[in-house]
Amino acid sequence: MLEKKCLECGEKLLGRIDKKYCSDHCRNTYNNRLNKDSKNLVRNINNRLRKNYRVLNSFPLKDGKTKTTKMRLMDKGFDFEHITNLYTTKKGTTYYFVYDLGYLPLDNDYYMIVKRE
Repeated sequence: MLEKKCLECGEKLLGRIDKKYCSDHCRNTYNNRLNKDSKNLVRNINNRLRKNYRVLNSFPLKDGKTKTTKMRLMDKGFDFEHITNLYTTKKGTTYYFVYDLGYLPLDNDYYMIVKRE
């Protein structure tokens, strides 16, 4: 019978036949090391989405909407490349959303910021 060893530290495993790690610490360390590359990508994207949300949320809304310029959004650090979803109306107008806050491009580099109810 083969002696099973912890995938992280190599210590002999006792207990269940399908056990892979000797402790929660080894399991966490192994999985953190394994997922390190993808976690950086996800972390960076989530940071950009959070920043975009904070920028949109910084504009006071009246009746669930307000108007601003592209320059004001960019000055606050808004990144137009990162959104969570799109909403297209029956008329074909496309709103770009970051969670429940969105924007609609208007003429002359103006944007309408809206909150989805």
